[in-house]
Amino acid sequence: MKKLIMAGMTVLMMACQGENQAFHYDEVTYSPHETVFKLFAPADAACSVVVGSDSIPMKLGKDSIWTAKVKGDRKSQQYEFIVNGQASPGVFAKAVTVNGKKGVVVDLKDTDPEGWETDRHVLRPYQDMMVYEMHHRDFSIARPDAKYPGKYLALTEPWAVEHLKELGINAIHILPSYDFGSVDETRLNEPQYNWGYDPVNYNVPEGSYATDPYSPEVRIREFKQMVQSLHKAGISVILDVVYNHTFDIEHSNFQKTYPDYYYRKTEEGYSNGSGCGNETASEQPMMRRFMIESVKYWINEYHIDGFRFDLMGVHDIETMNAIRKAVDEIDPTILIYGEGWSAGQCAYPQVKLGIKANISQMPRIAAFSDEIRDGLRGPFDDDTKAAWLGAGIRIFKSSDLAGFKESVKFGIVGAIAHPQVDMTLVNYSKKPWATEPTQMMSYVSCHDDMCLFDRLKTSLPGVSKEELIRLDLLAQTTVFTSQGVPFMLSGEEMLRTKKGVQNSFESPDSINHLDWNNKEQYPQVFNYYKGLTALRAHHPSFRLGKAELVRKHLEFLDAPEKTLVFRLKDHAGDDPWRNIIVILNANRSSVEVSIPQGRYTQVCVNGVIDEKGLGEIEGGSVTVSAQSALILHD
Repeated sequence: MKKLIMAGMTVLMMACQGENQAFHYDEVTYSPHETVFKLFAPADAACSVVVGSDSIPMKLGKDSIWTAKVKGDRKSQQYEFIVNGQASPGVFAKAVTVNGKKGVVVDLKDTDPEGWETDRHVLRPYQDMMVYEMHHRDFSIARPDAKYPGKYLALTEPWAVEHLKELGINAIHILPSYDFGSVDETRLNEPQYNWGYDPVNYNVPEGSYATDPYSPEVRIREFKQMVQSLHKAGISVILDVVYNHTFDIEHSNFQKTYPDYYYRKTEEGYSNGSGCGNETASEQPMMRRFMIESVKYWINEYHIDGFRFDLMGVHDIETMNAIRKAVDEIDPTILIYGEGWSAGQCAYPQVKLGIKANISQMPRIAAFSDEIRDGLRGPFDDDTKAAWLGAGIRIFKSSDLAGFKESVKFGIVGAIAHPQVDMTLVNYSKKPWATEPTQMMSYVSCHDDMCLFDRLKTSLPGVSKEELIRLDLLAQTTVFTSQGVPFMLSGEEMLRTKKGVQNSFESPDSINHLDWNNKEQYPQVFNYYKGLTALRAHHPSFRLGKAELVRKHLEFLDAPEKTLVFRLKDHAGDDPWRNIIVILNANRSSVEVSIPQGRYTQVCVNGVIDEKGLGEIEGGSVTVSAQSALILHD
């Protein structure tokens, strides 16, 4: 990193080490008698705060912290910090006006829904998590009986909770739900859509998902009601956080309060490792402090149970580990995972960044496995290319097919070292990057790129819908029987389609919405997904959680080229089933597969799952239907 503004760096380093440990980015501390305003800003700046109609000069204290104490009850009054003529609500506003332009003084106790004091985190061992990624509008905007379509409160409605519980997932990953910049909250009667990866106010819920974006308290209360509803249903809530960049630089609250401190720069200008025009500098002491305190705030105030870090590869390892440590002091079972890559070259040494290759240096932080994803469906940079799922349809070079298959095997074991995985054949990674299988998120689709059905259809042109459904189920069987933490995109359980759109971040509802008619149209798909979650929940063999247990109990058996066979043996994880065999067949026709002798009960056969059994067979040789999974146990 070159020519980064260095003025005052010695003083700034002290901001995370000295007397301001108590600062914690509490920019506004309310009481009925006095409200205290604090701000981190340059020592040579002119700083004031405008509260209601009053303009109050701020006084410089140690470590570039400016303070103003405003007498009287200032609850519900708007405020702005003014730094060298630039107005903003600061970087850690907790309540804002419509579109987040100004901060608002609130007593957060007033925003608590009834019974909030008894709401508790829903936490479980990482290996037990089954994560469902959801966008608020996608999930409920087209639901005919939704009272609050597209809003936080949709997830308090019986139909929503019942669907999630019936599906059997136990963790909801909600796409960015802080105050973001791409949707105008004053024009919600007009069509607008965005995923929300454009942060404005990181610590305030987005107003467009609230029933009244003009009320600072409403968006906070309704977000809490959503969390409370999911917690009552036993479902964890994971927040998608985007600390790696801001909506822009010129208008960002970071830049308006302390110019250029929060961003990385090169000789050419602002670095763009995020692909969004800027990248934040997590290694800066007060940016690191900001991230730590923001995560803690969402945990303590909103009872969030986990975090997904967008482009985690932009952040430095030290910061991610500091966040993990701070979270552990609250509860070590809170899940943290992220994208183990950046979108471009960062102005910081790669060996110090939170990329996938460095996950072993970040204990109990997980990353997505693009090895299992692309090994199953095809490469991220070309939607027309297929991979192992298309092995029975497309013609591949044997070296390519071997790479796909070994990449899937690497995902099945949870990206750890395993004696039967040949890392020289694995795509992308040539050495294991996870120390424990819980450091790997297993998935085949997410909000990025095409959804699963569309990707299969695009990479396998001319294939029938029946085949596409079989391959869809085969893909998710691989994900949910892997030793990583399984992750799925909402709507896949209903054969979701985005009509072939590859990047739908600002596509209309007509592209992004879940078509709830599909649940009735494709009941076999929903029932199969429901069976997968139940199978994983009821059988610890599929979620051993520890690398040594995976190496001890999971073994791959010899299999024909376009099939994968593995056994979970000897009551793995104290499973009531002694030996479980999973056979994944990508062939377009049925195949004969050799398995150890014995008498087995089939629980997954040709697109149907039933733990009670689907018939018994003798071992030695079994027939596996085309493009399907066979799961059996003795």
